[in-house]
Amino acid sequence: MADDPSLTDDDLQGEIDLVGTLVLAAAETDGPLSEEAIDQLLGIGGAGSADAAPAPTER
Repeated sequence: MADDPSLTDDDLQGEIDLVGTLVLAAAETDGPLSEEAIDQLLGIGGAGSADAAPAPTER
């Protein structure tokens, strides 16, 4: 049954790995992780990066 391809999901495994990385990093710190530290752990850009989400605009 372990060879059943329907039991593998590469995207899900990637998300599990990212959560594990965050949990380990959080366990090694005394306080909450900063947004910048989380972004770095997840491999996404910071506030000045093209990968960052745009800031919401006021209406």
